[in-house]
Amino acid sequence: MQGKGRRQRSLPLWKQAAEDVRAWLAVRGDVRVPELFVNHQERAMTRVGFTYLLDKYVCQTAANCPTLLGKRVSPHVLRHSCAMVIYQATGDLRKVALWLGHANMQTAEIYLQADPAEKLEAIKSVVPCRFAAATSPHQTD
Repeated sequence: MQGKGRRQRSLPLWKQAAEDVRAWLAVRGDVRVPELFVNHQERAMTRVGFTYLLDKYVCQTAANCPTLLGKRVSPHVLRHSCAMVIYQATGDLRKVALWLGHANMQTAEIYLQADPAEKLEAIKSVVPCRFAAATSPHQTD
């Protein structure tokens, strides 16, 4: 895969993702280019083309999933979300940086700054106990 700066990147796949790719290749049929995803002209899908399709399917899905309305969904948001899942699964920023193809770990840290679970954990650690208990969503009167 060619990433930002035209650097070649290879990404490990979860077992399910690898199975899904094999299934996709079986139904996709023969194409003239080696890329996994192609456009309607059987050329390599561009970032703009991917963004167009993502927007299209987010709009279609929002009809059945109203929580998507008003949310930003973009290729970068998907990348960011994946980075947070990897970090939550491994707890290792080095693995996140490697997966993202970052040369330095400070760049990978940017992807973790918006992790809602980490924010809640940080808030719990500084909020006085009686306030935290009074605002607990599981509290019964």
